[in-house]
Amino acid sequence: MKIAARQVEAFVRAPNPEVRAILVYGPDQGAISERAVLLCKSVVDDMRDTFRVVELTPKRLKDDPALLSDEAAAIAFGGGRRVIRIRGAGNDIADRFVDFFDHPGGDALIVVEAGELQARAKLRTCFEKANIAAALPCYVDEGVGLESTIRQMLSEAGLTVDPAALDYLSSNLGGDRQVTRRELEKIVLYVEPGARVSLQDAEACVGDGAATSMDDVTIATAGGDYVTLDTALRRCQANGDAAVMIVRAVQRYFHRLHLAAGAMQSGMNANAAMATLRPPVFYKTQDAFRRQLGIWRPATLSTAMEILTETELDCKSTDLPDWAILGRSLMRVAQAARQGTSSGRKR
Repeated sequence: MKIAARQVEAFVRAPNPEVRAILVYGPDQGAISERAVLLCKSVVDDMRDTFRVVELTPKRLKDDPALLSDEAAAIAFGGGRRVIRIRGAGNDIADRFVDFFDHPGGDALIVVEAGELQARAKLRTCFEKANIAAALPCYVDEGVGLESTIRQMLSEAGLTVDPAALDYLSSNLGGDRQVTRRELEKIVLYVEPGARVSLQDAEACVGDGAATSMDDVTIATAGGDYVTLDTALRRCQANGDAAVMIVRAVQRYFHRLHLAAGAMQSGMNANAAMATLRPPVFYKTQDAFRRQLGIWRPATLSTAMEILTETELDCKSTDLPDWAILGRSLMRVAQAARQGTSSGRKR
């Protein structure tokens, strides 16, 4: 069965007891791992219990056609339902699940973790079509969903958050669920128990050089600032950031520019258009964002977003160095921003 993104959290909290196999997939590896563990713990409390928890590699499944059915039917020493966990799955083992869904045996829960899968990917479609299986997408937290995630994680620690701090955290987190959780854990340790997280608390804990460098990349790209862009990209690479993570951050920024530019076309001024965005534009970047709304138009933003989408695909599917692909593409987009600046002066 196919689980909609909005239904994933509820499913993870209370999995359908008739579902025997669950595929957790998508671009957010942190969310995939976190949800997979929660699903496993719905059956086995202790993930270190070697009698009830078994991990299989995709290679072993591929090499042994009977392995999945054998493990699913195995009985745990001492009793209790078993969990089978498979990480790094891909379409090359889809046939093993097609066969298993045709002739399921035993009562083990099978939890499969995969990366991004296209809508027609064989592994994904076989889980979506089977009555005893479920496919759960894990998309990157953003917008209102990210704000909700931040509030929830802080609430679990007994903390509340000021609106300004929430805006700051929403602007600097969200690329990976586990990274978001680790950053929020810093805040939990930093502030007093039961406190209200202030903007100063958020900046002290999360305002690190890596986040700043990534912000510099997005703002410099949208503003046509070659020198700052080159420097910020070098810093991100030195920080160990993944090229795909950078391009996704730029994509999110341009998506917000596109939304605001569309609002301006309907008659709003720049300030009113920016006020419609959720999360709000962080106060330190509002001036740059406002200037960029004067540079870009919806049509040119659409072209820039197409370039960024192609860049992400090229980073993941070609043998060329991903940082070279990223740098070349962002410079192309920055060049378009410069052309927009020149056009604006002529107008």
